[in-house]
Amino acid sequence: MAATATQVDQLPRCTRPLKANFSFTISSDNGSRRGNVHVPGRKTIQTPHYLALSSRGIVSHLSQDTMREHTSITGLYTALEDFIEKAPYQVPPIFGTPASVQSSPLRRFIALQQDTLLVLGPRRSPPLPCPASNTNTAISIATAVGFRMLESIDYVEAVQNLRPDVVLGLADVVIGQRAGPKRTDKMGDRTLAWMKQLVAARVDEALPKMALFAPILPIEPEQQAYYLDDLEEDLREHLSGLFLYHASSILAIPENLSHLPRMSISEPNSPHALLYEISLGIDLFTIPFVCAATDAGIALDFTFPPPEPSTDVKGPRPLGIDMWSPEHGIDLSPLRDACRCYTCTNHHRAYVQHLLSAKEMLAWVLLQLHNHHVMDEFFTGVRRSIDENSFDHDRARFTKSYQPDLPAKTGQGPRIRGYQFKSEGKGEPRRNPVAYRPLVDEAVPSDAPSAKEQDLGQGAFPEQES
Repeated sequence: MAATATQVDQLPRCTRPLKANFSFTISSDNGSRRGNVHVPGRKTIQTPHYLALSSRGIVSHLSQDTMREHTSITGLYTALEDFIEKAPYQVPPIFGTPASVQSSPLRRFIALQQDTLLVLGPRRSPPLPCPASNTNTAISIATAVGFRMLESIDYVEAVQNLRPDVVLGLADVVIGQRAGPKRTDKMGDRTLAWMKQLVAARVDEALPKMALFAPILPIEPEQQAYYLDDLEEDLREHLSGLFLYHASSILAIPENLSHLPRMSISEPNSPHALLYEISLGIDLFTIPFVCAATDAGIALDFTFPPPEPSTDVKGPRPLGIDMWSPEHGIDLSPLRDACRCYTCTNHHRAYVQHLLSAKEMLAWVLLQLHNHHVMDEFFTGVRRSIDENSFDHDRARFTKSYQPDLPAKTGQGPRIRGYQFKSEGKGEPRRNPVAYRPLVDEAVPSDAPSAKEQDLGQGAFPEQES
């Protein structure tokens, strides 16, 4: 059962802190931080690192067995709004998944391997702007069948039922626009009340002790001072981490909470933006541009630290390769030299370019495998650079070595789903091209012979002798 109003009012004095099955240790902190996230039964995540983004619990284009066998993904971010499109009129199927008390119905429903960290938040990353505003008791979400409200009490019950390793608290944030003065006054109060409901729900010691991450709001520190004071003084013992909607919000973190892991669910649009956030001390990331590059047919092509300058390369290197380009049609080289991913060790550019041209789904599977491997190597290099106290120098070299933005999309990617964009109303252009069209574009006169008749008229049958 979800927390009652009485339980919320009594927090935190009447709720004994429950120790979560989650630990974070910091090995170095010189602006950019090195650490380790450990959850029993899961792979230890060395930070800084990233969590793979999912759509309905699946990394786009990858089946779970493909992800398990051909990637090194150690953590997965899922969103509750992906699974509750039938609520409240029907019980979503995910809530009927059988599981023992000590296991996660969410993990079983999406068939996620046991050693991968499972993180649950209310909304996707990045979230789709919703037409309705949040209320005192609910946030606006976008499901596969439209927009609706998610009540705080329903989110608490979902968390109790699904039992992920890490749960992100509800936050009253404005998506897609700047919050006005009146709205910012409400954001801290609403978020605090929702956090207290989540804390009150963790009193059942028979359930797995999920780690709770509290939001740091994307507003000025003085505008959320009351909320931050309560986090620091009253809820500190209940928290396992913090998450941020904007990297600059890291300046608002109270000193007594600085030892907690920091997760960014901002929208970095390039590795340059990632390096900036790492320099501020962010530990975990969600990175939308990885899947966006895959959908666009772009193979990521960067390393950290960057390679030494070469006379063969003039100017900054591109951050990726547009695999739609016809120039790859006869290129038998791997997507990236010396890359050890499944795609580069088994296939070549010409094959991937052919698959894209033929609109074969395998093209995006191979690109997704390659792009996640590039990100794994990128963060491995970042951690090594921090350990060697050369991160700032290597970051400056990276900035000079690579172009500031990823290549522009030139080809048509997979079909866009309705929950991936917000409709602006009548008259907007098609988001997906027309899949089928008439074989003959111009109208054919009714008395004109058909193609079959024309063939017959050209001697399909021998003429009869007179």
